[in-house]
Amino acid sequence: MIGLVDRERVDEELYDDYETAKAREKRLAKEARNQEIQAKNAALGKKVKEPTPAKAMKGRGEASFYRVTCKDNGRGMPHDDIPNMFGRVLSGTKYGLRQTRGKFGLGAKMALIWSKMSTGLPIDISSSMRGQNYVSFCRLDIDIHRNIPHIHIHEKLEKKEEWHGAEIQVVIEGNWTTYRSKILHYMRQMAVITPYAQFIFKFVSDTSDKSMTIKFARRTDVMPPVPLETKHHPSSVDLLLIKRLITETSKQNILQFLQHEFVNISKAHAERLIGEMGPEFQPKMLIKSLTDQQIVRIHQLFRQAKFEDPIGDCLSPAGEYNLRLGIIKELHPDMVATYSGSAQVFEGHPFIVEAGVSLGGKDVKQGLNIFRFANRIPLLFEQGADVVTRTALKRINWSSYKINQMQDKIGVFVSIVSTKIPFKGTGKEYIGDDITEIATAVKYAIQQCCIQLKSKIVKKMQAREQQERKRNLSKYIPNAAGAVYDVLKEMAQSHALKKKRYEDEDATLLGKVSTRLITKDTLTEKLSQHVEQVDYEMALEFATQSGVSEEPREAIYIHSLDTKSDFIDFSNSIFCFRLTRERTINGTCWTL
Repeated sequence: MIGLVDRERVDEELYDDYETAKAREKRLAKEARNQEIQAKNAALGKKVKEPTPAKAMKGRGEASFYRVTCKDNGRGMPHDDIPNMFGRVLSGTKYGLRQTRGKFGLGAKMALIWSKMSTGLPIDISSSMRGQNYVSFCRLDIDIHRNIPHIHIHEKLEKKEEWHGAEIQVVIEGNWTTYRSKILHYMRQMAVITPYAQFIFKFVSDTSDKSMTIKFARRTDVMPPVPLETKHHPSSVDLLLIKRLITETSKQNILQFLQHEFVNISKAHAERLIGEMGPEFQPKMLIKSLTDQQIVRIHQLFRQAKFEDPIGDCLSPAGEYNLRLGIIKELHPDMVATYSGSAQVFEGHPFIVEAGVSLGGKDVKQGLNIFRFANRIPLLFEQGADVVTRTALKRINWSSYKINQMQDKIGVFVSIVSTKIPFKGTGKEYIGDDITEIATAVKYAIQQCCIQLKSKIVKKMQAREQQERKRNLSKYIPNAAGAVYDVLKEMAQSHALKKKRYEDEDATLLGKVSTRLITKDTLTEKLSQHVEQVDYEMALEFATQSGVSEEPREAIYIHSLDTKSDFIDFSNSIFCFRLTRERTINGTCWTL
């Protein structure tokens, strides 16, 4: 793919995998000693270990290269904007706040830079937007020093199929054998947190037996809302950000600046803040005329004053319904519980914690299996230091919820969304354990899931005990029926010989025994029916009591039916039914 060809070696000593005479002599001596030890062990009857073959030294020039292609059916990209979107690293503005997916804001540019470093090959981009009759194709790389795109080809091609979206193709150096599990684990976590999307992963090898295709199916069309842009909270800004906001604002005076550039500052509150700043501050004072010392005073007051917490309506969590559906879809657990908390605040930034806990399932190891998400993006590395891992391992008493931490297959899923994820480290792969608000919210969310599971586990244990009780009773029915029938038969004989007289119902019963209208089989059948009846009544009573006292009622949301759609969705956090309207010859019918 990159033009490398195998060449015959002329000078063997130049290569990294060359074995000198001294190294060869040392290796042969070691192999001889191992063979001698194995011969002695065999003579003594001891178990002989199979010799491990020596690993061949891999030269640094023997690398593996892969063509990675990513294609979607999104909205696509404008033809003229593609070079700058991929070939120029841009700095983002912090003028507005928004919950964003990803970590660095570089995306495909990181893949392009890695390709340039490892292979030097350009990246291929194809894109088409809805309504266009052409496909944009661009081949480019990036001039790292000048930060400009280096365009090889940029043209419009004939559109041969109805498609809109983007396709990116890059050739990179990598190691599939080592990172195969990480890639598939990442894809599986993506399928859990986004059950409304379909993922198809293909690995095409030069040998067909190593090729593979995995499809993560889509299970719902209920998508999270689009995150809204919001303004900064006064307690979350630093000195540099205040200066930037002053430079970029269109407001004239300090009163308008405080009122319109920050959340939770009304006009009356802004006037009180200005009065607290000092005599040199006036409401009509020009915002552009503030000195550095005055800006420092504003920042100091922002840190000390009390403000209302920001609300979380600008956030876009996955939703309890989607999280539950994703867990069930990918893990097929025996039990699952989910919880979505309300918006909370740390350092002026709103955040929402959603959690799920599952028991059992396929491809799940014994013990705790942690799945972490930040702004609906899976986190793979540095798991041990993450707040979710530490909370699940050290702060949750699993045994109090009837869960065995070491033997049960436990899946712990925690998704945190916020306008600012407090990542630790340069890799942004884990959330620190030092923020009390987030740690408390994570612990509470997991505990709520465990409480739900405990209720289900207790019910299951009670049902198992009830089945065991019924099984024990059924096991002794033949013996009990035989003993009762023998007693009745002796009583019937005494009654017939007039040794002992019985009256009314007793006499009638003994007469039926004598005439064999009642036999041992009759008693066995009656006892079996009685056990079934008692079991049914106990189960019904238990289900009625638990349904009234333990299970909370949940709201069901019904979507309005407009003239454009032919269906109504009935949904809550657990299920979603779709009622579809079909027009037939006889009229309109509804199908669930």
